[in-house]
Amino acid sequence: MGEVVIRVVLGHRGTLVRGALAAVLAKETDLDVVAELDRTDDVLPSVARRPDVVLLDPQLPGKVGIEDLCRKLTGRGVLVLIDHEAIAATSLALVKQAPRIGLIATDATTDQLIQAIRDVAKGLPVVDVRLAVAALKAGDNPLTDRECEVLRQVTTGATAQEIARTLSLSAGTVRNYLSRILAKTGARSRIEAIRKAQDAGWI
Repeated sequence: MGEVVIRVVLGHRGTLVRGALAAVLAKETDLDVVAELDRTDDVLPSVARRPDVVLLDPQLPGKVGIEDLCRKLTGRGVLVLIDHEAIAATSLALVKQAPRIGLIATDATTDQLIQAIRDVAKGLPVVDVRLAVAALKAGDNPLTDRECEVLRQVTTGATAQEIARTLSLSAGTVRNYLSRILAKTGARSRIEAIRKAQDAGWI
């Protein structure tokens, strides 16, 4: 019998990082990257390529939130790359889905990532303890995934119109999100909302 090949769908917002990860995985004889994606909207359709593992960046942009996406990827191994230095609400929500989905830190070694993909493909749990502890310490976040996405965009100095284009929303919807963010954080300005959210580890 030949070697079993693990089919991988790779979703990452960064073109350079995505390409580098794909190149690293392609060197392994038992791994085959069948799709490289830059938006959450394209992940579910990619299931038609019969991936064994879906490797995801939690800040992948798109209309589908990463938490919802992970819930919908039933029957597939899911491994999420998370920066343990920037634990946010999304990370906490994802930790709560473990061990159904795997979590690995972005500072993991190449060998650790490859082994994690192999383990997830076998149905074994992959959870970075530091991520779990840091996410739980961040506490419950009053902001939804999409509100966190909008607020992260605000930190870049983007206008409501620019945020709308990036997240495929209308400018009016973005303004509604911003109003809710201010109300939930008790902030008087976007800058104050950003500071409160960052201090609490929500974004």
